[in-house]
Amino acid sequence: MTQDELKTLVGQAALHYVVPGDIVGVGTGSTVNKFIDALASMKAQIKGAVSSSNASTERLQALGIPVFDANEVTELSVYIDGADEIDGHGFMVKGGGAALTREKIVAGLARRFVCIADESKLVKVLGNFPLPVEVIPMSAQQVMRRFAALNGTARVRVKDGQPLVTDNGQWIVDVTGLQISEPLAFESEVSQWPGVVTVGVFAHQGADICVLGTGDGVKTMEFARGG
Repeated sequence: MTQDELKTLVGQAALHYVVPGDIVGVGTGSTVNKFIDALASMKAQIKGAVSSSNASTERLQALGIPVFDANEVTELSVYIDGADEIDGHGFMVKGGGAALTREKIVAGLARRFVCIADESKLVKVLGNFPLPVEVIPMSAQQVMRRFAALNGTARVRVKDGQPLVTDNGQWIVDVTGLQISEPLAFESEVSQWPGVVTVGVFAHQGADICVLGTGDGVKTMEFARGG
């Protein structure tokens, strides 16, 4: 199957984790778009969704699925989102779509994080995909120097010749050249740097389940969350 077909497959498989009568946490990205399309088939069975980006909100609403603000809910049974990378412990790199901050906020409301991905996203060590870091613009150069000290190469993400501005009004710094062998410690450290809004390592809020699309069909991986 093509990568697009695998994304469709896991998007449909993720419906298994949607709890009827509940509000669903919905992430961002091309794989999640497949899930949103599939979710439309059971929209009468759920109250609605909490979304991690303006793009996902627009897609949900266009399909007739009500979208709630995160401040309107106290808990979600499940958050369903993709990943740019996921390892064998359920630790992830996310933020290729620049929605990492809102993704962590919505994930923090959920009892379970279900990651949906195709098998190309499964890695042994995080870091091959450029690590997104959302920063306050005035801190960008300082943050990039800190990554240089870790042997990383950092660049401000650009769109149409200008720094990309996130839904939160901030910038994204993308970092290459890292091997993130201790995701929990790495996330904790970078999160404390001045000017960092969110680092795209999801370790403290890692996946509980990964629904992985493979050439042999859907594979389900479950992780014990200790951190």
